[in-house]
This record gives sequence, C-alpha cells and structure tokens, in this order.
Amino acid sequence: MRFLITAGPTREYLDPVRFLSNGSTGKMGYACAATAVKLGHKVTLISGPTALPRPAGVKFIPVVSAQEMAQKTLEAFPNCDCVIMTAAVCDYQPAKIAKHKMQKQTEDLLLQLTRTPDILAQLGQQKTHQKLIGFAVQDRAAKTNARRKLENKNLDAIILNGPAAFAADRTDAHILTPPAPWQTHTNITKAKLAQQIIKIAQKLYRPA
Repeated sequence: MRFLITAGPTREYLDPVRFLSNGSTGKMGYACAATAVKLGHKVTLISGPTALPRPAGVKFIPVVSAQEMAQKTLEAFPNCDCVIMTAAVCDYQPAKIAKHKMQKQTEDLLLQLTRTPDILAQLGQQKTHQKLIGFAVQDRAAKTNARRKLENKNLDAIILNGPAAFAADRTDAHILTPPAPWQTHTNITKAKLAQQIIKIAQKLYRPA
C-alpha cells in the first residue's frame, strides 16, 4: 500500500519569534511510518517540527504551518491508498503576522485568530479509493465527540485518546472502525498501537 502519514504539531507564527502550537511530539506518526515501512509499504511522511530522527525508508516532507501541511497533504493525496492523520494541526492561526518581533507593551494584547484549513474534512470530501484514519484528542464526552468527527469528516476509522498522550510513550487508546464497536487498548506503547493501526489500514484496504 501507499501510505500518507502526517505527524507532529504545526506552528502558527505571530511574529518571527513567537508562535501558537501544542504539545505534539510526532511520536505516534513516526511510529506508524516506521511500522508501515517495515511491513514493505511505501510511506510519505509529512511532518511538522519535531526533535525526532527521520524514519528510514520514507519520503519525508517537512512543514511548519497548517497551511503548508494542507498544501502538501492535498498534493500527495491522489497518489496514496491510506491516510493516517496523526498530526495535531492547530485549529487557529493569527489573522496578521508581524514582520518584526512585537515589543513588550504595558497593556494587555488582544489577538485576532482565524480558522486554519480543515485538512481531514477536505480529504473526506475528495476521497475515491483512499481510506482515511484520523485521531481525536478529547477530554469531555470523548467517544461522542470522536464518533461525530468520524461521521462528519467521512473517515473510515478514528483513534481516540486524551491530552496525556502528548509526548508520552504509552497511551490509553480507543479505536472505532464502524460497524465494529469500540476497541480499547489500555497503557499501550505507541509502537504497539502503530502496529494495530497499520493492521486496521490493511484490513480496510483489502477486506476479507
């Protein structure tokens, strides 16, 4: 199979120094990429800024912002069989980016933010043969919100975990692949979870 995997955070710069981001380290996406390559699949890995070494054997595309990740993902999408969207893409970006470092003021600063591209929603609208696997980080009404995301964005499977998964080597993960019920994996390593995700992708693409 031809996998397209996104990983890591995005950075939405306010000025040349400061940015909005999140705690994603890219561990989950890099583990999925390494697992897929080990099983003989072709992998394109689109990654936001991380401190991780590039997995061997992948086509690596570095990006920084949500706009860049959207552009590169949509460009690669027609030539893949499965997308695993592990990236923690910022939902908002500054309406204006200062050309120079903003100096500290005595007054409070009010930032105006605008929405970033909803990459998964666009992929869900455009998919033909491709299978889409998404992630949901939720801390309230978790399964309800994750299922809604799966349905609204036309996904084939979704992996649910909580904010504690950021930067961790282990996580509590819940996987939904309709019409099957939720599968729960407690305190699973991200390496083993990656194996489960790639197995699901293979089964989705080549149903028995």
